[in-house]
Order: sequence, then structure tokens, then C-alpha cells
Amino acid sequence: MAPAPLHADEIVVSEVDVARLIASQFPQWSALPVRRQATSGTDHAIYRLGDHMAVRLPRRAAAAAQAEKEQVWLPHLAPHIPFPIYRPLAAGAPGVGYPWVWSVCDWIEGEVAQAGSFDPAALAKDIAAFIRALRAIDATGGPAPGRHNFGRGVALARRDDLTGKALAECDGLIDVAAAKAAWAVDMAAPTWTEPPVWIHGDLCPGNLLVSQGRLAAVIDFGGLAVGDPACDLIAAWNLLPPSARPTFREALAVDDATWARGRAWALSVAVVQLPYYQHTNPDLVANSRLVIDAVLADHAA
Repeated sequence: MAPAPLHADEIVVSEVDVARLIASQFPQWSALPVRRQATSGTDHAIYRLGDHMAVRLPRRAAAAAQAEKEQVWLPHLAPHIPFPIYRPLAAGAPGVGYPWVWSVCDWIEGEVAQAGSFDPAALAKDIAAFIRALRAIDATGGPAPGRHNFGRGVALARRDDLTGKALAECDGLIDVAAAKAAWAVDMAAPTWTEPPVWIHGDLCPGNLLVSQGRLAAVIDFGGLAVGDPACDLIAAWNLLPPSARPTFREALAVDDATWARGRAWALSVAVVQLPYYQHTNPDLVANSRLVIDAVLADHAA
């Protein structure tokens, strides 16, 4: 059975479709079972291939360039990161009715991070260690933020129109006036003036795998770019409880301006997601509400 679509312009693929793609392009793996993964992301449908591989297929044209970007850059980044990230094993081409480049990568064990599945202080330090390692990698020639990574890492002023439109669409769902005020305050923080650094771009619970309470792997690098690192602070509000945020901030030595921009990113992502996925992705909607409440609580403190 094919996964339910999340987007109006989504190309929906089924297990049968994926098996046909594998058989036509990688016959050496054609005997392996294909199983849909319920935890697929919003930009990619994920299918497990056998026991040790996964197939990642962009869901729509807006995400189509992400597969090629990951195939180019993840092998470059992986040796420098102290946590597992998936390795592209093969690049699939359009075929059997599917129109975009897709990937076969290795499967990484772990469970999606959620409250109760991790030690907050330890995970805060682990995520910070991942971010520090990523930022330390030479960013020369890396992709600048833009349409290929949904703009993660750009200056907040470039996010203002999108956020304002999303806030209008949140009328009746949240305290829009309070959210607008919080956005205005944090968006006014001084901009990043240092050289751009590598960012993951989407450190949300679904992209952080844990095992025995600690970070086991980071997945989904569709937001990868070089830009303002503030957007990688969103984990402080979309996953970590208030008690662990000081640990996270201290481990990254984050100044006030970057912390404010990170909080602005967390709010912006949440208010964009809330109305868009209101009827299709209840888990993401619940997390968006959690983020909005956390950011507003910060501003009210």
C-alpha cells in the first residue's frame, strides 16, 4: 500500500513501485523485501530494503534536488561527525513512472527521539557535539541556503513574509498576537556576520535517533547547507525540556543574538507547519504546538 500523501503535488509510490525501481536499476538487490516505514519524513518517502538498507524517494518536485545534494556531500561530512549518519550506497534514476533522482543508503538502527526515550541533559550534550562537529568542517564550496533546502540558514528577514503569512493562517489555532510579538522581538536580533558554516537545517525529533537514552544517529540531511548556524538550535524548543536548554546552550557557547535567532527559527518552522499539516500529520502538528508554547513561555518569563 502506498503512503497517504502529505502534499497536493506529491508523487505517491507504493512498495510495488519501489520494488520495480530496484529490480530495474539494481537487480543485485531485487530479491530483498521492500517495506514501507511509517516514520517517513515530510520531504521523502522511506522504504526499508532488506535488513541493512533504506530507499529514500523525494515526495515532490520541491524536494527533488535533495537526493543529489546528499549523495555529493554526506560522504564528505561523515568522517568528521562523531555520530552515525547514513551513507548513500547508490543513486537511483527516474524510472517506471517515478520522475526524480532517489537514493539507496544504509539503514541505521535507533528510535525516533520523543519525551521519555532519552536522558535530557545527556541528549542536549550529544546534539551540541553533533552541531559543533558539523560547524567545524570546512564549508568551502558547500551549498548556500535557498530553495533546495527550504531556506534554512538564511537571514531571518528573508523568512519574514513566509512567517507572517503562516501566522495569519494560524488564526484560531494559537495566540497569534503573542506569536507575532515573539517573532518581532527575536527577528530583530543582530544578524550572523561570521563566515557561513555547515548546518543540518532540520534538527527535529524525527531526524534524531536515540538508543539507551543517548543520540544514536542523525538522519535526513535535506536541509543541509552552509549559512547562519542559528537554525540548528531549534532542538532546544522542539525536543529538549526547559531544564536541558541551559546545558545545550552552554555546550555550544551560544551568544544572546544567536539564541534569539534560533528561537525565532523554532517559532517560524512551527507556525508554518501547523496549518499546513493540520489534517495530514497529527504528530507534526502536536510538536508544532509544543514548540509554539515553549517559545511563548520563554518570552513570558
